[in-house]
Amino acid sequence: MTCMGNMIIARRGAQAHPETIRLIPAVDAKPVDIAESSTYESAKRTIDFFVSAVALVVLLPLLAVTALLIRLTSPGPAIFRQKRPGRNGVPFEILKFRTMVPDAEERLEQVHDVNNTADPLIRVENDPRVTPIGRFLRKTSIDELPQLVNVLRGEMSLVGPRPISRPIYDYRNELRLRVTPGMTGLWQISGRKNGDTNYMLAKDMEYLQTRSLATDARIVLGTVAAVLKADGAR
Repeated sequence: MTCMGNMIIARRGAQAHPETIRLIPAVDAKPVDIAESSTYESAKRTIDFFVSAVALVVLLPLLAVTALLIRLTSPGPAIFRQKRPGRNGVPFEILKFRTMVPDAEERLEQVHDVNNTADPLIRVENDPRVTPIGRFLRKTSIDELPQLVNVLRGEMSLVGPRPISRPIYDYRNELRLRVTPGMTGLWQISGRKNGDTNYMLAKDMEYLQTRSLATDARIVLGTVAAVLKADGAR
């Protein structure tokens, strides 16, 4: 094991080490090999660029109508922007359709009355700050579509570990930050609604060990199926 501040990075042959994710115990004994293939990385970036460009053109009417509905039903901007850690921890501004009231941060105390989970990364059910149109956007995952712009810019990939909004003090998070974050990932098609942060990290480690263009294609198809069934969305 090699310690780096609060991070612990697993090396091959390392013993299992319990860590804590905001009081959530985490144990992962399996070493993770995330050696990069330049061929895979180049092909992945090429696919990301062309798919996101075509998708933005095709989905432009939907994006425009969604933005208009948000503006008509709730004061404030249609796009929500937030700094998230990208590849190698370099921050970038993630784009999403706004699904909450403009003063959501100031009304954070309202969440405590309905929060049925201690996990900080799981969306709260029946969050009173979510607008009516926002609930629909979340259920259909339309709120995530502006991230196609992030993909086009190279800040995100179509598939990869999700860029999270809160710090996780676990060596697995350092590993997942070594790759480009994605719009969707293995966690999203594996029942994210029923999984906690530990489950998310385990699925991200599984992805890092098995990632390939075939795996990415399977995850994209699985995401489309999950969205059509509104499976796991909140």
